[in-house]
Amino acid sequence: MNLTSASAVVTGGASGLGHATAQALIRAGAQVIVVDLPDAEGSSDRAEAVAALGGSAHFHPGDVTDPQTSADAVAAAARMAPLRAAISCAGVATPGKLLGRKGPLPAEQFMKVLAINAGGTVNLMTAAAAAMQENDPVDGDRGVLINTASVAAFDGQIGQIAYSASKGAVASLTLPAARELARHAVRVMTIAPGLFETPMMAGLPETARESLRAKALHPPRLGRPEDYAQLVMQIIANPMLNGETIRLDGAVRLEPQ
Repeated sequence: MNLTSASAVVTGGASGLGHATAQALIRAGAQVIVVDLPDAEGSSDRAEAVAALGGSAHFHPGDVTDPQTSADAVAAAARMAPLRAAISCAGVATPGKLLGRKGPLPAEQFMKVLAINAGGTVNLMTAAAAAMQENDPVDGDRGVLINTASVAAFDGQIGQIAYSASKGAVASLTLPAARELARHAVRVMTIAPGLFETPMMAGLPETARESLRAKALHPPRLGRPEDYAQLVMQIIANPMLNGETIRLDGAVRLEPQ
């Protein structure tokens, strides 16, 4: 799919996987709406990160758990050019055991992770698909939705109850969504990254990061955001990629802990 004279929406695009993806889309000629949380008072880190992408990037601050955030971002993108790609990268990995040191897993903590990772993904899918169905087909496609799961959807570790559940939901909805949207010529794909150098990884203790780095097989390194962005662009380009979750993990399989 040619992205020249097209627009795209990327959630979680002020850093990590989303930022690299927005950069790749801009290089391909797209106008990109970057959705991320508003900067805290006195900070401009996210706004500056999006501005650094250049004039084809447009910062749309908002919370992905609010359906209106996605609706407004999609509308902004469609005003610039037909929306051809929507990529969900926003997510959290709040740890928690069913029976932790402080007691049972709080229901509100579990539901918040699901609301961001699964609910936020569906919010963008819903808004984007509604806009894409109105597009004229280009190379047979009206658009493509690309979501982000995780290898934790399949190899969840101890302490990843909420995270694994949320990412498993994203992986599981891929096929039924692709089947439903096929009549609109809109494809749906999911990427399940393994161990990547992201702000989420940087937030872990150094001992935990070293332990994860040691699990890398080949290539013997953590994934880079550019690796994820490259797969996004390959999915957009290949019309036969539909209804599938691709593990992007260098053959890593996670142990229980």
